[in-house]
Amino acid sequence: MFLEGLMPQYCSIEHAVDQVLARLPAHIHMGLPLGLGKPNRFVNALYTRIKQLPERRLTIYTALSLGRPPLGDGLQRRFLEPFIERVFADYEELDYLADLHRDSLPENIHVEQFFLQPGSLLNSQCTQQDYVSSNYSHAARDINANGLNLVAQLVAKAPGQADRLSLSCNPDITLDLLPMIAKRRAAGETILMLGQVHAELPVMPGDAEVDSGLFDLLIDEVEHRRLFSTPNMPVSFQDHFIGLHASTLVRDGGTLQIGIGAMGDALTAALLARESENPAYRALLADLDLTPWQQLIEREGGQLPFAQGLYGCSEMFVNGLLALVDAGVVRRKVYPDEARQRLANSGLLDEAAQTDGVLVHGGFFLGPQSFYQRLRELPSSTLDTFNMTAISYINELYGQEALKRLQRRDARFINSAFTVTLLGAGVADQLEDGRVLSGVGGQYNFVAQGHALEGARSILILRSWRESAGVVSSNVVWEYGHCTIPRHLRDIVVTEYGIADLRGKTDAKVIEALLNISDSRFQQGLIEQAQKVGKLPQDFILDPRFTENTPQRLQAIQARHSRLFSEYPLGCDFSSEEQDLLRALNWIKSKFKLSEIFELGKAALDAPEPSAFPAQLARMRLEQPQGVKEELYQRLLLAGLQATA
Repeated sequence: MFLEGLMPQYCSIEHAVDQVLARLPAHIHMGLPLGLGKPNRFVNALYTRIKQLPERRLTIYTALSLGRPPLGDGLQRRFLEPFIERVFADYEELDYLADLHRDSLPENIHVEQFFLQPGSLLNSQCTQQDYVSSNYSHAARDINANGLNLVAQLVAKAPGQADRLSLSCNPDITLDLLPMIAKRRAAGETILMLGQVHAELPVMPGDAEVDSGLFDLLIDEVEHRRLFSTPNMPVSFQDHFIGLHASTLVRDGGTLQIGIGAMGDALTAALLARESENPAYRALLADLDLTPWQQLIEREGGQLPFAQGLYGCSEMFVNGLLALVDAGVVRRKVYPDEARQRLANSGLLDEAAQTDGVLVHGGFFLGPQSFYQRLRELPSSTLDTFNMTAISYINELYGQEALKRLQRRDARFINSAFTVTLLGAGVADQLEDGRVLSGVGGQYNFVAQGHALEGARSILILRSWRESAGVVSSNVVWEYGHCTIPRHLRDIVVTEYGIADLRGKTDAKVIEALLNISDSRFQQGLIEQAQKVGKLPQDFILDPRFTENTPQRLQAIQARHSRLFSEYPLGCDFSSEEQDLLRALNWIKSKFKLSEIFELGKAALDAPEPSAFPAQLARMRLEQPQGVKEELYQRLLLAGLQATA
């Protein structure tokens, strides 16, 4: 692929910028890894230099440009400021990202992204205009076709291995680009590969391990600044019930793909409970009453512990998958050739031949600091069972298709959406007005595999309702001006109220199944909309057992099984005082609506004395309020702390 034995040129960041400017044409096309693997200091140095050279041009191709969350004002700022300082420390922010937020990108620089940090760039015109709607598995092809001539990425290095490096968190697109780059180099084009070792990046073996000669330029200064992390956020009762329902559809001995976020954490927690606290898990499910979906669960999933275990195949290697490995839920190994995989599937592979088996295939990873630390500390025997590899291997079936079909038996591809239409279309990436929230990523790839693989299912999970600015609305809607997953690929949808099996069903049956798992506050309006256009019979009546889909019913069930509803099932970056404060702040936010503003005012007047919550007030610097505004902040906070204690 690349000439073996070549030595990279070691240089400083500024010298690397000089080399790039000297060896590449006026228009530099730079590819950066998705998410964590960007060498931010080099990127900032090149960006700063190009800004000062109007005769040069720079186009950056990337995805998921990560930045600290905005601090906001008032109580939010008081809460976030110390937390962000502690968690992100000296993380180097991307200068181009700051300019994207301000819509002040220089005229000679463009940033094209195919996935955005969710919701962070809704109001950036630069970002919205230069967004590329592309499947994750097509990103390498598209970037290469645009004239890529520079790849820059963070790498990891094992002690004592001078000639070997690991692509660590991001082999995903890089491995797919390498044969394309080699072909263009053979035709005489100049394409530079630049790397920088980061001291905290875990050294991932397998396909992610490469010869140092892959790189033309290696920064001679090891990066020690903090890696970006995504702290675990609290898992709500809504998310827990979504995870519980989805967990019953995972078949023992099968394949699992999950994503990041609270709903993914909830699914992980439910699978862990199914494995290690099975009597309590089944008692909770019995209280929920899964009778309407019992046949589906028996056919497609289960409620018992995992006798065979699962195999993980997910574009994102998330903290939850590692937790499932640690718990022995993910323990079914897959193998690199068809003969051995067939033997493994039939149970005939002897123990001696299982040494190079893989438990998890992943394309990239991103998570909390504890996740990175855990990966760094794993023994090599465990680390060897994680193969970080090309995204084309994970997200597509073509290329080694026979092997992939053998490995990915009974696959469950579980992805989140924020809206589903009553006819079964899913919305996960873009608002109705065209503004992009995040991106398609690999969701379409996994939905397609859910239909293409024998025994596989695509499962879209979503909250049935949401609250914004004091207004509660349904996430199950009659129609929406955009879709990520078209309705002809509808399969299974899960909300906190249950499961809708949509595969092969008529439109009327699909509508009924989704009404059954929607919130009862919105069911009648949805029924009328469907009847108005003739998609439901005029005499349609919803089964009475689905007319009590209310948060209050679920909260009562939660109270009876509170042990299985951990607020932070995968660990927490917040101190105990911060957890209290976060609950209180969310409570205050929920009361800022006309219907409850009186209740909030009364609660503030009736708030306890400051001595009731001294540590929490000290954390917010409100133990001795100065002026009317801080006194109001203190009363509101005390009211929230009392209400959520």
